[in-house]
Amino acid sequence: MTTTTADNVTPGVEPTPEQTRRGRRTALLLFAVGFGPMVLATIMFYTGWLNPAGHSNRGQLLQPVVPVQALNLETGSGVALADRFGVDQPEAKWLMLVTAGSCQKDCEQLLYLARQVNIALGKNAPRVGRAAYLASTPAALEARWSEEYSLMERLRVAPGATPAWPAGVNPANEPRILLVDPFGNVMMHYGTEHTGKQMLKDLKHLLKLSQIG
Repeated sequence: MTTTTADNVTPGVEPTPEQTRRGRRTALLLFAVGFGPMVLATIMFYTGWLNPAGHSNRGQLLQPVVPVQALNLETGSGVALADRFGVDQPEAKWLMLVTAGSCQKDCEQLLYLARQVNIALGKNAPRVGRAAYLASTPAALEARWSEEYSLMERLRVAPGATPAWPAGVNPANEPRILLVDPFGNVMMHYGTEHTGKQMLKDLKHLLKLSQIG
């Protein structure tokens, strides 16, 4: 004989109001446990709230942040970059995105910076991805790419689209590194005026605050 309890719902039988409320509470709890730390980390980073160290970011903070969808970038296989981010993507990472027109000396400096900062993160390196959108690449750099930047994904503009770059960012005039959080917010950018040490401090601080991404 099969016994049913208040926590079990017989197939074909509508759940009671109490069971529905309990299910909603459970879903909210799971969401809070999973994504609460990342939301809190973002608030703390922007406002300095509950931050006794008085941390101030080294990069150029974007206020308001820009959704990564606005960049209209995709992978070489045609998958939208934005599909990797959001609350429904528990494996989403932080992303250092190098953007440039023709990749000359300053651009290469940022490619190198992103690579070295990623390596310097040590055990946290897998939590941060690297990608590049380069409108054009000199033949010499293209020849060295697979050896020097094999872990940096190449992106392109989606067909028929135009990137809406954040205020203060114009890759055609000046290469930048855009920092994208796991929610898909372009939140900060860096240039050749920044050092690897400065960017590393920002990332370490963010990764310490957020245990997700």
